[in-house]
Amino acid sequence: MSGSNDAVTADRNTGATTPLWDANPAPAPLADTQAWRQFVVSAQHADLTAATLRIVKAPHVAVDLSAQAQSPALMAAGEALLLERGFDPARACLLEGGMANCTEARPAWHTALRSADASLRVADQVATERERVRNFVRRADAEGRYKHVVNIGIGGSDWGPRLVVSALGNAGTRREMRFVSNIDGHAIESGLLGLDPLHTLFIVSSKSFNTIETLRNAERAIEWLRAGGVQDVNAHMVAVTSNVAGAAKLGITEDHVFKLWDWAGGRYSVWSSIGLPIALALGVETLDGLLQGAAEMDAHFASAPISENAPVQLALTALVNRNVFGYPSLNIAAYDARLTNLAPYLQQLDMESLGKSVDVYGRPVSVPTGSLVWGVSGTDAQHTFFQWLHQGTDPTPVDFVVCREADHTFAEHHRLLLANCLAQREALLRGKSFDTLLPEVAKTESDPERAAWLARHKVHPGGRPSTLLVLPRLTAQSLGALLALYEHKVFVQGIVWGINPFDQWGVEYGKVLATGIAEELNGGKTKPHDVSTAHWVDEWK
Repeated sequence: MSGSNDAVTADRNTGATTPLWDANPAPAPLADTQAWRQFVVSAQHADLTAATLRIVKAPHVAVDLSAQAQSPALMAAGEALLLERGFDPARACLLEGGMANCTEARPAWHTALRSADASLRVADQVATERERVRNFVRRADAEGRYKHVVNIGIGGSDWGPRLVVSALGNAGTRREMRFVSNIDGHAIESGLLGLDPLHTLFIVSSKSFNTIETLRNAERAIEWLRAGGVQDVNAHMVAVTSNVAGAAKLGITEDHVFKLWDWAGGRYSVWSSIGLPIALALGVETLDGLLQGAAEMDAHFASAPISENAPVQLALTALVNRNVFGYPSLNIAAYDARLTNLAPYLQQLDMESLGKSVDVYGRPVSVPTGSLVWGVSGTDAQHTFFQWLHQGTDPTPVDFVVCREADHTFAEHHRLLLANCLAQREALLRGKSFDTLLPEVAKTESDPERAAWLARHKVHPGGRPSTLLVLPRLTAQSLGALLALYEHKVFVQGIVWGINPFDQWGVEYGKVLATGIAEELNGGKTKPHDVSTAHWVDEWK
């Protein structure tokens, strides 16, 4: 499975010289390599007591890995593993616009969307669209247009802008923002409720412009505008897409279409014109800050030594937890109420990218890939599922995300938030043994048997790993850096596992089936199904 990439070169004395997907002949499956076996052994013998402070500093975020498995041997084994898996040329391929998305034969060049490098071969078209977005927002601001903005999109066309607006718009937005993604009619109904059609703008975001949820919701929005007395519907509609002709079929003229490119994947597209809602809600400066922070993280990922490279070290830690310790999930605990949408955003980024069972050569993968990513912002999470994290039978790594400084004036609230974050992390790692608990319980329980019985219920196993990610404060720059950090972490995991993190064929299959079933429910000819699906199709026709 080969793709040309003239921009990628590597010193042949350093090991692998091509990305894994371009290697010929195909390398051995990961589990059969000496580097992987050494990595596993080193992880099994590493320390997990937080006896050594280990903080990796990156632009706008400090990554504390002290409560993860660590040792000099594991660090060396990780570097050897990356060398064998072709990390350097794969990274160059990604950052220089090579064919990183091998199964779809195109780049995955989201870093170009936030780059200030005018030498990139796509720099001119990216800059043109950036300026078109900014000019549209500036004109709308100058003319006082659009009190309400409704973003219609799903997946990558929704989660990015939704996250940024909710995170950075806590103190208020320039316009009322609503996000409609679900095909459920209740979603578009509530998205329109109480708005004035004469002062509402709809942003229809879909890379392909054939996403059924987005198109149906956009059609409903057009009906609503016309019913509300809007004569020039196009003045209240813009599209963000790579399919200009598709937008035209919906009645959106080309001057109201902001372009995407096939090399910008949906879940990596908040840096593109998909960020238009951010600029309308929070200002052009906020969108620029987001891009700047991400570009700074790109530069760190491109140049920092492996031992001090935050995305790489986060990825190696994830490999240890998933493949050596066998932890199937990752919890995202953002101790900042403004980051309530961080967990679902990362859920899509990680699970859609790494939920693969075949490597780039079409072979079954030889180790488990991907993790179940989930979470709720703290301290709500402590009263929801932290009981399971502390004493459940399935240990789960946690990424704690916190801001050192708050943007409110309630100092005691923030001190308590920080204290809770550190305490939960320490409790997960340290635990509390039966021998420690028994004398404590015995102070109030005179019956020795009951004291022992109760102490066993209070035991915390401990030894549960976590990472602490500390932002100085929540700004456009720090949020951009944080999101780019996770993007590159996911990419590195994909390199090691030998999978393509930029396609999503499983999602596509379900869409095809849904289209056929929808036709049947609308009176079309019934097709063969399993017994349950056939029953409900007949029942719901």
